[in-house]
Amino acid sequence: MVGTRDVLDVRLVRPELVAEVSADTSIDRGGIFRHPMRFQRLRLDVSVEDVAGFGEGHAAAAG
Repeated sequence: MVGTRDVLDVRLVRPELVAEVSADTSIDRGGIFRHPMRFQRLRLDVSVEDVAGFGEGHAAAAG
């Protein structure tokens, strides 16, 4: 996957579902994640209110 310096369109959404993803925390020198996140499954057992917002709350534990 090749990055871009183009201006990207942003579409704000209202969270309604919780999804589990796998992510590698490798970040390059420019602060960009080196590997894409991958969708694992919907978490129908977790509500949006149970999840901290982006940049809020404690970091998730590995595993």
